[in-house]
Amino acid sequence: MCLAVPGIIEELEGDMAKVRIEGIVIDANVALIDAPKPGDYVLVHAGYAIQRLEPEDAEETFRLLRELASFQDALDEKH
Repeated sequence: MCLAVPGIIEELEGDMAKVRIEGIVIDANVALIDAPKPGDYVLVHAGYAIQRLEPEDAEETFRLLRELASFQDALDEKH
């Protein structure tokens, strides 16, 4: 399964950006985003920023991912 996750652009150099995703910084290509800038929230999939997000949408997605992770942890503890 492939998953796109939200992150925030911290630095830009040409079409490449440093994107922070829950404390981890990755390199992502931002060529698909119109006029990206530091501080923008983007959805990252397979090393590409594919869409700009509102900060509230990014935070809601993080919340849901954390909820999923805790659910998975609870399942793992039962087995």
